Amino acid sequence: MPWWARVGLVYLAARAVTTVLLLWFAEAQGPNAWTNARPDLVAYSNLWDARWYGSIAFGWYPGTLPLDAAGHVAENQWAFLPVYPLLLRLLTFTGMPWDVASVVIAVLAGLGAALVLHRLMSRFLEPDRAMFAVVLFCVAPVSPIMQFGYAESLGFLWIALALLLLVDRRYGWLVPVIAVWAFTRPGTLAFALTLGLHWIVRFVQRRSDPFPVRERVVVAAVAVFAGIAGLAWPVIAWIGTGEPAAYFDTELAWRAAYIGYGDLVPFTAWFQAAQWWIGDVIGPVGSAIAVIALMVAFALMLFLPAVRRLGVDIRLWIASYGAYLFAVFFPQSSTFRLLAPMFPLVGALAVPRARWYRWTLVVVSIALQVGWLYVCWVIVGRDWTPP
Repeated sequence: MPWWARVGLVYLAARAVTTVLLLWFAEAQGPNAWTNARPDLVAYSNLWDARWYGSIAFGWYPGTLPLDAAGHVAENQWAFLPVYPLLLRLLTFTGMPWDVASVVIAVLAGLGAALVLHRLMSRFLEPDRAMFAVVLFCVAPVSPIMQFGYAESLGFLWIALALLLLVDRRYGWLVPVIAVWAFTRPGTLAFALTLGLHWIVRFVQRRSDPFPVRERVVVAAVAVFAGIAGLAWPVIAWIGTGEPAAYFDTELAWRAAYIGYGDLVPFTAWFQAAQWWIGDVIGPVGSAIAVIALMVAFALMLFLPAVRRLGVDIRLWIASYGAYLFAVFFPQSSTFRLLAPMFPLVGALAVPRARWYRWTLVVVSIALQVGWLYVCWVIVGRDWTPP
């Protein structure tokens, strides 16, 4: 059986397992703001932010930012990028209902991501290890997102493609991938940093690994392009609303329920979140130390032998994306989902070959799917956001 067929079977089997879990949770789901009690699978796959994408697909973005009673910018469509809702709208022209289209796009994009990931892992791992890395990707704790009405699957596809092109040094092809990725999911700013670090590594190693002037220019140009693409959406939101901080104020609205309204100050959100979540238990100094310890552990992880096997470029992406999250993200209910772009790390987990180890990882991953669905998807009249 060819490799692509094996990847397809793995992906379909994983989605079948997740579908069983979703049907189980849907059967117990009570009435909520989006569905009646015991919704069908399609309706249950379009909760939470999926409705924002549906709103964009058929109503586009507001020209005036909505405000709450206190005059602060409220949650709105500008927090979500347009490629996924545009594809959703396009599919509805075939007569397909929007909620079905949202799931179809997500599932197909997830399959594409799994196929490209296999090619990427095959650059560094033996065939059985590369395939097991795909298995772990397909059954990962947050893998149900690949069959929800979310843009994550498309984001995974562009990330996998970008990394494969970077590893293969096909720099010119990165431009169209980055251009689409920038309007699908955030992350191209982190990839711009990855490209900058890649340039430095190649320059330092140019005696053993030639780095011609032409390639130096191309990599630098693509890095600049990735940075500009990553900043394009805030500029578009400014033009669309007339408010210079439209995008940032919209994003900050999601953390306001925790720490109130304020300006975006890079590299402070994780310390604020630690204080909010555990400060009452270990105090402000203890919560700051916890964040620093987490940063150190993350950095050390990048030098583990299994992670080093994945090559320099994947490690640069993991480090860059981690820095990006640390700079701008406030940890809350979306934390696990926003960590998912680090999915190439499954290659490190796939290195041991013991059967008991591999089966244990699969079982634990599926069990964690249950936990993630219960904590972050099931609606019980509240979520992680405080009242």
